[in-house]
Amino acid sequence: MNKIEAIIRPEKLNDVKDALADAGVLGINVAHVTGRGAQKGIEVGGPRGVAGSYVVDMLPKVKLETVVKEEDTQMAIDIIIEKSRTGNIGDGKIFISPVANAIRIRTSEEGEIAL
Repeated sequence: MNKIEAIIRPEKLNDVKDALADAGVLGINVAHVTGRGAQKGIEVGGPRGVAGSYVVDMLPKVKLETVVKEEDTQMAIDIIIEKSRTGNIGDGKIFISPVANAIRIRTSEEGEIAL
């Protein structure tokens, strides 16, 4: 099993969520976060140094997390990329981590069946 963490643009969340659900990836968690990377922020109010202008260097993003079977990992990654890519700086990042086990609290089922 693998955990997929994707940092994406907020306006792309519904497209990604719906496409993952259509592919059978139903269990996701979403958190609204702020951050920065290569995009480095945006200037608001005019050119730098002009009175009333400022730089917003922490931009709103969405962090989507899901755990999928090993064989579904690449499919989920491809969907996230396809549905969240604009081709511009700030499209986000995807991080993959191995998951040793998953346990469904209600039934104590473990492993992939718990997903």
